[in-house]
Amino acid sequence: MWTSKLLVFRAIGARPKRRDASVQLSVDGQTCRTHTPPPSWVPVTLAIKVYFDVMRVLFVSHSFPPEDAPLDNMGGMQRVAMELYEQLEANPDVTMERIVLRSSWRTIMFRVIPFFLGLAFRLPSIVRRKKIDVVLFSSVTSTLTLLVCGKKLKRQGTVLASIAHGLDVTERNPFYQRSIRRTIRLLDALLPVSAATGRICEERDIPADRIHVLPNGFALDRFEASSDQGPDELPSLPENAFLLVSVGRQVARKGFAWFIEHVMPSLPDNVHFWMAGKGPEAERIQATIEAMKLEGRVSRLGLVSEAQLHELYRRGDLFIMPNVNIPGDMEGFGIVMLEAGSCGMPTIAADTEGIRDVIKPGTSGYFCPAEDADAFIAQIHDLVADADALRVLSERTREYVHGTFGWPEVSARYVATLKSIHSRGSLPTV
Repeated sequence: MWTSKLLVFRAIGARPKRRDASVQLSVDGQTCRTHTPPPSWVPVTLAIKVYFDVMRVLFVSHSFPPEDAPLDNMGGMQRVAMELYEQLEANPDVTMERIVLRSSWRTIMFRVIPFFLGLAFRLPSIVRRKKIDVVLFSSVTSTLTLLVCGKKLKRQGTVLASIAHGLDVTERNPFYQRSIRRTIRLLDALLPVSAATGRICEERDIPADRIHVLPNGFALDRFEASSDQGPDELPSLPENAFLLVSVGRQVARKGFAWFIEHVMPSLPDNVHFWMAGKGPEAERIQATIEAMKLEGRVSRLGLVSEAQLHELYRRGDLFIMPNVNIPGDMEGFGIVMLEAGSCGMPTIAADTEGIRDVIKPGTSGYFCPAEDADAFIAQIHDLVADADALRVLSERTREYVHGTFGWPEVSARYVATLKSIHSRGSLPTV
């Protein structure tokens, strides 16, 4: 169901903030509200009436950080969910409602099941009461609540859509896989963040016409506040150092240990490699650094502050994504490449999975075949030796990220896609 909305533009350029079926008018200098347009004889002054339809969207997420700790539980997927909601909420073509679980990493495992169960029994009535057109889940994991209420929502004619990031589809737990195979078949649309994620959705028997690839967006002004604070201290570098940077959870698929073992020893001595983040591979990475006797050139920084992260991107010369292929564990997109690119740092990346949707070769970086050490060595060496080429690539990278992945552009694509999905109506279960 659509809500007819009348905007009134007064001489001061204001418009009503409430988004409902009523009409706000300026009548003889006073404001009145009515649920039907007034007769033509009513003197309306300083008002221009514009009618259009506003879609009502309910945003559901189980992974928002606590309000008093906005950086807790803030991985790439969580940041995207928050920023996307904010962008959609600001769009005049959409009326947004949300139901979110705010929790830190330490408590989310204890709170997520009660959240899903409670929501499962409340969601149909909330949708009906608030006259929701589309329910948008922030990840496939959030659709688990449909195990209980999905069929009822379908009977109500509610359009159901979910973003798909990658790991939320490939998680290998057998119970989880059986559950999401049931819930995603109830969806009218899946919105994978990359073509690679779209393919794994198709492998789960989702029709291609229900899959709409929409990239992640990035807040282009994100690092402005942190730069104003002044950078927190990072380790010092030799004056002629060339700095490679990686940021992310230290897990096997990221390929950090492989890169240290097979690529770093063959790069010039002035090339340094810094990694921000932590994870289960940290000890293996450290052991590899020591085994290759690279303690003077390779550093694990651990978790870093927002100001440190900005400084890291500012000081780095190349961003490195040396992913290796791990069955069942995929890179759905790679927000960190947008973070680096927004600061003018090009990426040298493994040509695999969702990374392909982020990098434009020759414009924002280059691809190398996954686990091809010679290709990584040659590509990095060429840019170390040619400062002018690196400077041009840096400028192109910043322009490309700002022009392609800024939230205004990405959120507009979301709104257009959600409108198209809604116009088709609720579809039969697959």
